[in-house]
Order: sequence, then C-alpha cells, then structure tokens
Amino acid sequence: MKKYLLLLVCGLALATAPAHAQRKTKVKVKTEAAGTAANRLLPLFGGLSVEAAQQLVGPAFLADIERNFASRAEASKFFSDKGYEYITENQPDTALYRFNLAWLLDQKNADAYRGLGVIASRNPTADESISLLTQGLTVAPTSSLILSDLGTSYLIRYQQTKKKKDLDQAQQQLEKALAADANNAYAWQQMGRVHYLREDYTKAWDAVHKGQNLNVSSIDLDLISDLTAKLPDPKGMFK
Repeated sequence: MKKYLLLLVCGLALATAPAHAQRKTKVKVKTEAAGTAANRLLPLFGGLSVEAAQQLVGPAFLADIERNFASRAEASKFFSDKGYEYITENQPDTALYRFNLAWLLDQKNADAYRGLGVIASRNPTADESISLLTQGLTVAPTSSLILSDLGTSYLIRYQQTKKKKDLDQAQQQLEKALAADANNAYAWQQMGRVHYLREDYTKAWDAVHKGQNLNVSSIDLDLISDLTAKLPDPKGMFK
C-alpha cells in the first residue's frame, strides 16, 4: 500500500507539474556542513525554525537564490518541482532536501509539505506522512491532490491499526478530494478501497470504474483482485 501511495502521488505530481519545472537554472545547493547532515535529511529540517534553517544552508545559497529568481516563492516552486522529479528517479534523500529548501523559501508552498508527505509514506507507520500532509492542508485546504494523498495515508494506517476512526478519516478526506475535483482518478480508486473494506462491493466497483474511465493508469490491481474474489465485476471488464 505504501508503494502504491508513492506511485499514486508521483503520477499526479507529474501530471500537474508546471512548465518551469524543467528550468535549467543552476543554483549551488550546500550539501556539506559540520553537524548538519541529520537536519538536512529530516522533514522540515527536523523542526528547526526558519531562521535556524537559513543559517544551516548558509548565506551563499540565499545569495544565489536572489540572483537567479525573481522571488523566493518562485525559487520555492522550482525546488518542489525538482523534488518530484527526484522522487520519480528513486532518489528520496535528494528529493527530501529539495522539498526542505522549498519550505525554507516559502512556507506557503503546499507542494513542499505534500512532497515530504510522499517521502514519509515509506516509513513503517503513516503517522509522519499524515502530519505533513495535514500541514499542507492548512496552506491549501481544498487541494484535491493533498486530500487524496491524506486519505490514502489514513488507509495505510487503518490496515495497521484496524481502528474504525482511521477508516472514517480516510473516507472523509477522499470525499473532500472528490468534491474538490471529481476528475481525481486516484481518489476514486482509493474510495473503491474504502468501500471494499466496508464490504460494499457494488459501490467499490462503481468507484473503480469511475477512476478507470478518467485514467486507466490509476487502476489498483490488488484492489481488482480482492474485489473480484468477493463480487464479479458487474460490467464484466475485469475477470
């Protein structure tokens, strides 16, 4: 399930990445500083304040930003876009640092929190991913992408805890995601999983087909297998 979340978010991120994600701007990223490696590779610099994180990356980096970008917000978007690229290249540590830089440059960049949440989905538990994605929602409360990722994270936690409140939260966040964007194919697939877990197999198939019609790559083959064992596909599309 964690692996699926990573693929899910990567697909959505690439589909929505702005054109300037491919910008060739060269900015020197400080990668060596005594006693700071651990903070650089922790989400949000391990809880450092913005001021402390600025000291960590150093004045030379910030000066490069001023020279190469019209604003820190633009630079922040550049780094969050690069972070998603590194995720797809399976370089999570490099991606994490880019998302940290995106946050440092603009704490209102929701993609910084979302990207860190994606990386945190690799952890043994979903707690940190949920926390980071929730912080992203404080910046972008109607983001269908963050809401669907958050719903998926709650699904991951439910499969570990079996607590009804986690399943309820998953459904609530996914419903919000679909209310914000009914064309979010991945949210439909995850809603299918929610209905499956609630043993409402007809609704589960309906959600699967809605997601499939929007984006065939959103299909969760594990869910299809589980569903088929409980109820044959009413439309006969999956055997």
